[in-house]
Amino acid sequence: MLCIYHHSTDPYFNVATDEYILKHIEEDCFMLWRNDNAIIVGRFQNTLAEINYDYVHDHGINIVRRLSGGGAVYHDLGNLNFSFTQKGTSASLSDFEKYTRPIIEVLQELGTDARFEGRNDITIDGKKIAGNAEHIYKNKILHHGCILFSSKMKNVSEALRINPAKYIDKAIKSVPKRVTNVSDHLKIPLTVEGFTQKIMEHVLAMDKNNRLYSFTDEDLRNIRKLRDKKYATDAWNYGESPEYSFKKSVRTKGGTLEMNLEVKKGIIEKVKIYGDFFSEKGIVPIENALINVPHEEKAIRSALMAFPIGKHFQNMDAGDLIEAMF
Repeated sequence: MLCIYHHSTDPYFNVATDEYILKHIEEDCFMLWRNDNAIIVGRFQNTLAEINYDYVHDHGINIVRRLSGGGAVYHDLGNLNFSFTQKGTSASLSDFEKYTRPIIEVLQELGTDARFEGRNDITIDGKKIAGNAEHIYKNKILHHGCILFSSKMKNVSEALRINPAKYIDKAIKSVPKRVTNVSDHLKIPLTVEGFTQKIMEHVLAMDKNNRLYSFTDEDLRNIRKLRDKKYATDAWNYGESPEYSFKKSVRTKGGTLEMNLEVKKGIIEKVKIYGDFFSEKGIVPIENALINVPHEEKAIRSALMAFPIGKHFQNMDAGDLIEAMF
């Protein structure tokens, strides 16, 4: 098995790396990697319904949709991510406990009461420290997990704190659980880099055929191409969301503004605006201008630029409308 310690912290590049290994490297692989601030959304989730949009926007947190199902997770440099890609028969591929076993063994060696619990979690003292997800491609599986080692817990809770009343859809929702950092349970302090090294050494020692591997220049070129054409695009990260209805009401200087949207494949199909505001030019031109626009801030701002918003919504500006749309 090829063992890769991937040093990039670009979340778009790293999620692309998982797909590249799965589809283009023949040998089984194990990889350790870290992402800078990001929310990694499950394949079948409604992205906007999983994030605290204002907090994410204000803190410059990246949003990336992954290949595998499951719930949304927050990543920062205090997290350690691991990936296995292996060949097998359909009956042997999906085994969450098998792929988490090396991680649990290292955690137990460090003196923690680490266990595999539920459908796909690693816990310490009953609190979740890692979730796992899988994706099967032909006769191969991608199994990956995110270990909370010394993550900023305030960001974890705030970035994923959403208002469920805003969205009505059939997408798979994340289930909040009690979480903790591994570092809080260690008797002897350890850095995330030291923890990473211990896991890599453990996996290398599991089989005499396991060996370190570094990406070639060709590997890196192909991963960058996949990053730029897929994982860094709004079409993938937002446009792949299931059909949903959105509703939000805000208070502005001009009065109450309630936005109602019907969105399909990330594109606004219907718009209805209500409120107790005054309007000189009416709101129908604005409603019509938002139809067929991606439910994404940059695209919406562009669509609104042609209008004197204060004439359509007295004592309001484009920022008020955008606040009501996320």
